[in-house]
Amino acid sequence: MATLSSAQRLVVKIGSALLVDKVTGAFRAAWMRSIAEDIAAIRARGTDVILVSSGSIALGRGILRLPATTLPLEQSQAAAAVGQIRLAREWEDALAPHGITTAQVLVTLEDSADRRRYLNQRATMETLLGFGVVPIVNENDTIATDEIRYGDNDRLAAQVAVTVGADQLILLSDVDGFYSANPSQDPTAIRYDVIDEITPEIEAMAGDAGSGLSKGGMKTKLLAAKTATAAGCAMAITEGSVPNPLAALEQGANVTWFTSRVDPHAARKRWIAAMKPCGVVTLDAGAARAMAEGRSLLPVGVTATEGEFGRGDPVVIRDPRGATLGQGLTRYTADEARRIVGRHSWEIEEALGYPGRAVLIHRDDMAL
Repeated sequence: MATLSSAQRLVVKIGSALLVDKVTGAFRAAWMRSIAEDIAAIRARGTDVILVSSGSIALGRGILRLPATTLPLEQSQAAAAVGQIRLAREWEDALAPHGITTAQVLVTLEDSADRRRYLNQRATMETLLGFGVVPIVNENDTIATDEIRYGDNDRLAAQVAVTVGADQLILLSDVDGFYSANPSQDPTAIRYDVIDEITPEIEAMAGDAGSGLSKGGMKTKLLAAKTATAAGCAMAITEGSVPNPLAALEQGANVTWFTSRVDPHAARKRWIAAMKPCGVVTLDAGAARAMAEGRSLLPVGVTATEGEFGRGDPVVIRDPRGATLGQGLTRYTADEARRIVGRHSWEIEEALGYPGRAVLIHRDDMAL
């Protein structure tokens, strides 16, 4: 069974009901400070942390004095626009005393469906984590319509976990795990400590009801678990409303873990290897050796390209003799790649007429 202390890259999903009191509508500042302490402690041992935080609409609703009822789309988007500023500021204020820099990342379902946007999102998140920043991710409610919405932050959190190659995802919920039935309605309901496989029987146990300010029910959490575990990311559901909920989890609080039998990096490699290639890049001997040592592919090591491909498309990687070394996702289009073949990183801007990325295919985007 996974344990929080073993996480190398952790995504934590925080719902609106944890940040905003369901009765008074007041912001739960003390609770946020407590989880900021947890995040600081987790990062201090070398774990990357990404937060998927709801709350912008709930906060904006209070500031604009909107009724606690279902709002029309334009009012929800207006509330989100107001609330996003407040939410980002609250996270910044909570984490800054621990020396932690935060960044706001707003996404929609369309960003993950479009490969170029997906790669941009992944590259930005990796860069932020490399700088030691804690990204605060939320759905971009100010522009999202029903057609391009995730609809709930459980699924969004799972997609973020897949995007960044996280090995653990924690859903902080208003229940302390997955039950065989709704425990508030059925006193005989039992909580599962570990679920190794999401069977039809497990799916039948999930209900639809969400809490007052959140949209996610147990079915959305199972969908999130399917997405996460398929990509090698273990997922946990645990009670989030208590002070220091992540510390409580480490100290033995009730939880349900959904396990994964694959490594997140291995799962990504298999996904890349299974894609239909759109082109070919041929390397010189030095680049082929560098790749065998686990390095990224730079334009200077490429001798030729074939095919028409876009940024993010899979291409076959060949050595100087024409032997296939593997497959990878290119960070340049075919036209751009042809213009920078054999060039050093500092020559890319001159060749393209605009600044470019130093890497043609990053090592994380290769399946050798």
